[in-house]
Amino acid sequence: MSSVEAGPRPLQVSPVIKFARWSFLLTGILYGAYHQRRLSKRENARREQELREKPMRDAKLAEERKRLLEAETKMLNETLQIK
Repeated sequence: MSSVEAGPRPLQVSPVIKFARWSFLLTGILYGAYHQRRLSKRENARREQELREKPMRDAKLAEERKRLLEAETKMLNETLQIK
């Protein structure tokens, strides 16, 4: 087997380029971790706010459903002339 069949030899990568690649990789990981933590705090605060507002929202929705049911019943009674 000759060396031509095996393919060309790999090039030597400059140490500066290797350092830059590793630096960018580590910087990206740190950047991602920082923003993940920041966004997680924001999301947790939003969820806590939703949990505090849930009883009021549920009461409002229940009142709306009750009002719609009464209106629908009234409309059906008027349509069918049931008294």
